[in-house]
Amino acid sequence: MDDNDQVIFYPNQGVDPHNRCCGGSMWCIQDICGIICAIFTWLLILYAEFVVTFVTLLPCPYPIFQCVNMVIFQIFAFLAMASHLRTMFTDPGAVPKGNATKEMIQHLGLREGQVIYKCPKCCCIKPSRAHHCSVCQRCIRKMDHHCPWVNNCVGEKNQKFFVLFTLYIAAMSMHALYLCVSQFVWCLHSEWKQCSWYTPPATVVFLIFLGFEALLFAIFTMVMFATQLQAICSDETGIEQLKKEEARWMKKSKWKSLQAVFGRVSITWLSPFSQPAPKIKVDNYLQV
Repeated sequence: MDDNDQVIFYPNQGVDPHNRCCGGSMWCIQDICGIICAIFTWLLILYAEFVVTFVTLLPCPYPIFQCVNMVIFQIFAFLAMASHLRTMFTDPGAVPKGNATKEMIQHLGLREGQVIYKCPKCCCIKPSRAHHCSVCQRCIRKMDHHCPWVNNCVGEKNQKFFVLFTLYIAAMSMHALYLCVSQFVWCLHSEWKQCSWYTPPATVVFLIFLGFEALLFAIFTMVMFATQLQAICSDETGIEQLKKEEARWMKKSKWKSLQAVFGRVSITWLSPFSQPAPKIKVDNYLQV
């Protein structure tokens, strides 16, 4: 079934409680590996916060340098954390389990010769370009990949937040790397006198670990950011590229593909708090 196929609306059958918490109000994958990876991500961000704040900026004797860099780093950190949480707790576009019943199919009002697909693993009516995730145990619309670092799939509804997460982590990492180098140079220039609240060995250890973390994550997230943009512009998900699937859908232009993910061009492209309005109606049989 294509996105342009006829849809028939009927009353919602309720919220599917699978992969949900807080009384079904929040999407949450209960995967121990993903939860550990997500917590580890938060701990790394907190470590960067600690070193940047208490090792490099607060001991700095230059108020303007201190204030400007503190504001910039905290903005990047806040947006990165917000993007991570939105990616993690946003339904990526899951199709309800077990909805491939005769009653549901009859409600679709299919035309003669029209074909629909059923997922044998979660027994759902499988939309075009949906793929089954073995971790989420659901079919996900326009699934790109499952990312353990956000403990969720990256799909139709949360790809924007994942792209912003990679962007802000990369920006945060590059800024932290700059501050590490600046602090180290300043300490060498002042012969380690009053350049840090900690002893020289402790300061060196803090800076080395933060520099290694920042460099590693900057490279990883910049590559992931570029990969995501390439997939969006080509209107082809990561799974579709990996499987080299033949495009059975009408591909959009690069500009329209970007708008489909981020919405109309505005400052909200950079905000993890705005959700692009869907341009197509989705029938209740596809809604969680």
